[in-house]
Amino acid sequence: MRPLLGRRVVSVAVNLPGPLAARRLADLGAHVVKVEPPAGDPLATYAPDLYAELAAGMEVVMRDLKSAPLGDLLAGADVLITSSRPSSLVRLGLDPPALAAYPRLCHVGIVGYAADPQAAGHDLNYQAAAGLVRPSQLPSSLLADMAGGERAAFAALALLSERERTGAGGTAQVALDDAASVLATPRRAGLTADGAVLGGGNPFYAVYAAQAGHVAVGCLEPQFADRLAAALGARTAAELAATFLTRTAGDWEQWARAHDLPVNAVR
Repeated sequence: MRPLLGRRVVSVAVNLPGPLAARRLADLGAHVVKVEPPAGDPLATYAPDLYAELAAGMEVVMRDLKSAPLGDLLAGADVLITSSRPSSLVRLGLDPPALAAYPRLCHVGIVGYAADPQAAGHDLNYQAAAGLVRPSQLPSSLLADMAGGERAAFAALALLSERERTGAGGTAQVALDDAASVLATPRRAGLTADGAVLGGGNPFYAVYAAQAGHVAVGCLEPQFADRLAAALGARTAAELAATFLTRTAGDWEQWARAHDLPVNAVR
């Protein structure tokens, strides 16, 4: 399904959220013009494989926006994706008053903080503010950036849909701290607190050491829990822990698949 065939997207967003959003729109059929500064997208330096995956099939244009404005590219564009702070957009001629010259353009502006779009930040900051960072540990993934990129693509689709109704483009702001906050919702609701049903309080929703590796047991529903308990002859956390030590994580994964149980190796 390629519903965006014939649509043109211009992205001046570098690093991760913007390129991910552009990738999603390209996957839906849009022609994406990826505008990069003369030094290139920093993502290509610190994650070249990911950069190549996200930019595949896009038209990449090197341009110093301070001396070469985007007017020629925006004239026929449907969507513009930015990830600069408001003051930078003003200097580049990409702020809302300047973009009013393109009445059908849909602008998705990715910022760090909803309450203060001018404030500086990165994924680590947004996750920390949302309570997703354990002290002295870095996050295992760039959750805010990834979720923010997905939200930006969704916002672009919503703006295009609204334009079909009204004939006019519009602007949507996507804040990465909002994306992190949404990901923290289960924690705030107590679902993953220590001892809660999804926080270690249910022996059938837990991680256990295996003979080699670990297994993730997601037998949350009674039918899964009862079948696992019956098959293993174990129901308490201690009994399950002792049983899982008798095979490797890979063996347990194969066994669980054969028994239609949600148990898999931790990778």
